[in-house]
Amino acid sequence: MAIPPEIFLLPPKSEATLQQQIQQIVAETIVSGRCAAGERMPSSRKLADHLGVSRITVTLAYTELVANEYLISRDRSGYFVADSAPKRPIFVGQTAEEKGGVDWESRLAHRPRSREDILRPPNWTDYKYPFIYGQSDPDLFDHRNWRNCSLRAVGRKDFNTLTHDHYQNDDPMLVEFILRYILPRRGIRAHPDEILITLGGQNALWMIAQLLLSEGQKAIVENPCFPGLRKIFDQMRYVASSIDVDNEGLPPDLIPPDADVVFTTPSHHAPTNVTMPLDRRLAMLEKALREDFIIVEDDYEFEMSFLSPPAPALKSMDQAGSVIYLGSFSKSIFPGLRLGYVVAAKPLIQEMRKLRTVVLRHPPSHIQRTTAYFLSLGHYDSQINRMARAFSKRRAIMEACIREFKLKLDVHEMHGGSSFWMKAPPGVDTTKLALELRKHSVLIEPGSAFYAYRSPDTSHYRLAYSSINANLIHDGMELVAAAMEAAEKAQ
Repeated sequence: MAIPPEIFLLPPKSEATLQQQIQQIVAETIVSGRCAAGERMPSSRKLADHLGVSRITVTLAYTELVANEYLISRDRSGYFVADSAPKRPIFVGQTAEEKGGVDWESRLAHRPRSREDILRPPNWTDYKYPFIYGQSDPDLFDHRNWRNCSLRAVGRKDFNTLTHDHYQNDDPMLVEFILRYILPRRGIRAHPDEILITLGGQNALWMIAQLLLSEGQKAIVENPCFPGLRKIFDQMRYVASSIDVDNEGLPPDLIPPDADVVFTTPSHHAPTNVTMPLDRRLAMLEKALREDFIIVEDDYEFEMSFLSPPAPALKSMDQAGSVIYLGSFSKSIFPGLRLGYVVAAKPLIQEMRKLRTVVLRHPPSHIQRTTAYFLSLGHYDSQINRMARAFSKRRAIMEACIREFKLKLDVHEMHGGSSFWMKAPPGVDTTKLALELRKHSVLIEPGSAFYAYRSPDTSHYRLAYSSINANLIHDGMELVAAAMEAAEKAQ
């Protein structure tokens, strides 16, 4: 990689010669780490033109830097930063106070509280058996058509959509497709002014919590639940009330009469994957109307109901406008897209739009338009079908392995999804188990991050099949079972 000449500037009012000044600025840049070993220096002509000095002055400076082992010269290739170049020493433990800089520890007024994350290494692709949730399988993604849609979105025809600041507005093509093709699959009818595009589900949950919750109001969350929701409350210095789910999801009869907002995942409960039955959904809607609370329905992964048809969304049966519906493309297209949407009453959408503007005007226009083309040209449905077939096959293999290796499912009745919620034998700590399995290139997700502080849990874990090749599942599950048996015997 060539180093641009623009990073080098001569010091003002220096008494050193030009050659010495060039040696100093190059040496300082290398020692500071801004130029790495092996990188090519600007040619003597380019650096001379940039600094406004003669070429021979730069050549002499480079020659001296070679003698001092900062640079090496390669015939017909130029000068390069030497592997032996000096580096500035790093003093471990030196603090901002010792340097005389800003004491950020005392300046931060609202630091995010430390809450356990789902145990998942960032280099998960390096592991042979990644039973982790929510990541994409490159073999299932429609790379070619996504690329074509992306090129179309940056073309001349869509120039205004791509480049203009649309202030609070979203891409009308994407909104139109969600209205006409996505929401009808969930039985939902809405108007354009009842939809807001978000940067994924987390962004939507944050805006809803900011607008609907304040001191003295009561929010209800499922236990276990999506860890990101509890992190939002932590940052707000807000404490929500948790209700334990059962094999049919959140029990409506346990919702207290003073509840103001209830957050729920009825189609695929996070993380157990249980589906709330129709009678319970109706009971929750009736209670919301009777006791005047708002329901936030996170309908993530509804597309993955490949074992049976998806149950009707709460929003589709909502006659009073008390349901706020959240959808996302993170699981159906790819998680790095970070694009979702909210469907709610017009007054709330207006306020959410205003709040979104405080942080960002709107999600990037080219991402919205690319997604709109991907959806409208039929590529989205094709990808969903491809994923459903692959997931159904992987799920069948995992179910057979669970029976073969006598692993314990915590939830049996599921309509699809992309993971299993598992329970370890008594006394087995799944966090320790997960760390032990990493030594064998196996990744599982301990369940402790999903539970409230008042009910810590180390016995559950999640096994997902969205990211692992079907041919590797049996061997990976065998390793999980062997580690589980060893951990149980060690008790």
